[in-house]
Amino acid sequence: MDLDSMQKIVEQARALRKPIWQVVLEYDVENRMTTPEASIERMRATWRAMVDAADAYSGERRSLSGLVGGDGARMRDYYLHHTSIGGEFTAEVIAQALAMGENNACMNRIVAAPTAGACGVMPAVLIPLWRKEGIPEEKMVEALYVASAIGAVIAAKASISGAAGGCQAEIGSASAMAAGALAYLHGAMPEQICHAVAMALKNLMGLVCDPVAGLVEVPCVKRNVIGAMNAIAAADMALAGIQSRIPVDEVIEAMGDVGRRLPEEFRETAMGGLAVTPTGQAVKDRMSGNKRKHRVLTIKDSRWKMTRTGENGGQTS
Repeated sequence: MDLDSMQKIVEQARALRKPIWQVVLEYDVENRMTTPEASIERMRATWRAMVDAADAYSGERRSLSGLVGGDGARMRDYYLHHTSIGGEFTAEVIAQALAMGENNACMNRIVAAPTAGACGVMPAVLIPLWRKEGIPEEKMVEALYVASAIGAVIAAKASISGAAGGCQAEIGSASAMAAGALAYLHGAMPEQICHAVAMALKNLMGLVCDPVAGLVEVPCVKRNVIGAMNAIAAADMALAGIQSRIPVDEVIEAMGDVGRRLPEEFRETAMGGLAVTPTGQAVKDRMSGNKRKHRVLTIKDSRWKMTRTGENGGQTS
């Protein structure tokens, strides 16, 4: 069995009367020609690396651009001294997503799950839940197997690359993986896990990749927050018995089609969206040492168009 269809994985789990995570474990053992013990230890190391990266965050470092740093700590300070709108757990999820995204931008250790730009989503929902509910580490490792299967299917049917499919392929995929893992941790049936994945992906379908100055910082770090919050909502809906009317594999295929149809400007080229706003262009100029004397932003045919006079510099990517 290949990890190229959520339906196939569910059918295999049903046929063998095994949980999804165990089916994925057995696939890994066969595919990498390893042992169950070695596979589990490798996944345990991944989980511990996530926790270590979260614990290492201090909020003191800033990225070289100066655009990113300190917001995770700022969010924690806010909920420790004020009553946050969503409560302490939600506030910690937000803080954790920001912190891990900042870790990536500041070149600290992260776990790409499934990518570096989306590295904050999974730990943002899993680590606070693990600490809040005292979930055994073994169960968290099982949840990572579930998440890895979801990521593998998305990679096979669509894409997990922002350059290929926009930010829906990165934050969207991470959110779907997190939603499935959360649903599993709260006792969801395999079909419910699939509904959680489908709803998480649908909610972020079409999300563009428009990094300012070509850096994985703005708006990437804060998009990890929406990916995490979306995962919680999708998992809760699935656990409540709410279903995606479009089957999960069809949702994934639709996401892949949307990604292929996205204009080049919205696929990690820094040539569209927020990257070409006046402020986004000013950041790019500062980073490249380019100075422009005048900048006018107009809208034409529903697309941002930049009209400039003054010095012209090279593109950054």
